[in-house]
Amino acid sequence: MSKSDKFSQFAPQTRISHTGREFSEHGMVNPAVYHASTITTPTMADWLEGRQEYRYGRYGTPTLRALESAIAEIEGAHNACLFPSGLAAITSTLLILLQSGDHLLVTDSVYSPTRKFCQGILAAMGIETSYYDPLIGAGIKELIRPNTKLIFTESPGSQTMEVQDIPAITAAAKAAGVITVIDNTWGAGHYFKAIDHGCDVSVQAATKYIVGHSDAMLGTAAIAEHLWERYRSAYLQLGQHVGPDDVYLGLRGLRTIDVRMQRHQENALKVAAWLQTRSEIKQVLYPALPGCDGHDLWKRDFKGACGLFSIVPENRSREAIAALIDDLQLFGLGASWGGFESLVLPFDPGEYRTATNWPHKGFSVRLHIGLEDPDDLIADLATGFERMNKL
Repeated sequence: MSKSDKFSQFAPQTRISHTGREFSEHGMVNPAVYHASTITTPTMADWLEGRQEYRYGRYGTPTLRALESAIAEIEGAHNACLFPSGLAAITSTLLILLQSGDHLLVTDSVYSPTRKFCQGILAAMGIETSYYDPLIGAGIKELIRPNTKLIFTESPGSQTMEVQDIPAITAAAKAAGVITVIDNTWGAGHYFKAIDHGCDVSVQAATKYIVGHSDAMLGTAAIAEHLWERYRSAYLQLGQHVGPDDVYLGLRGLRTIDVRMQRHQENALKVAAWLQTRSEIKQVLYPALPGCDGHDLWKRDFKGACGLFSIVPENRSREAIAALIDDLQLFGLGASWGGFESLVLPFDPGEYRTATNWPHKGFSVRLHIGLEDPDDLIADLATGFERMNKL
């Protein structure tokens, strides 16, 4: 089912509340959760001629179709596919769109597991990956080779938060006949319309803001019309499928993504602005905050911001960062983000960057600002700085 124009005249907030509900039955607001493997067909003719809309659980149910339709509507895509995780959406997209002998361009700020997949499985398949400066913009045309088939972007960049000039990159890609894919998890398809900015595929770890409650793994890929048949055919061959309960959690979370992300942004801006005043902080990496790197591009292309950003402390030793984060009360130390809770994670991009030089030696810190009172979060971080300063 392709993207519907049924709700196109309405604001995004309205469409979020209504899209995908055409799969509901009997007046129920939410689609039923179909647990299905075998689906019987009335006659042999129906089976052979493919008359039945649903013929096997892995090919889809009304539950899955509802979320696929909603994701396509929100992202402004022709259609969408679902995956059991965000990484599965990324790796499957690369497998679907690349073959041996191809060349792939990947931003140097990419999510680390994506890099590992490129250097591991893709390299073993004879697919070469080159990494580029995330701030390259239109200059990426100089890196495109005759066998370059795909440019993989992520904006803002994982951990280091560089905002890429996506319209300039996609324009250069289209001129050369190259496909552009974006990891759009930070903008969640709600605050950044990747397809409208020229991307051919927008993938997300829907585990984050679409699910929104830290209780399900889910990935999505929103696909432009010219790639849909090719993409969907390969997707089915790969056997990708998501369980109905996780799909339901994705649908449930999606309905409140607008109000949740507004609160995440409001809280994050307050905490980030406070962090800018602290002598312990060398740099705040949050493009939504005026004065931060990437703010002008963010303001031009994005409709909002999420709760994820990073900080570069003045003291980046392991001992100092441990003193800051180990006894925080409201920030859990853990991977992922996008849920209602605040999180903290140390990182050192100097360990894996290859195309650019990360100038800040030692550990930096990624923060996810949740839905708590921001004054409580600030107080918690202040006690962390007190511990750090006692070293």
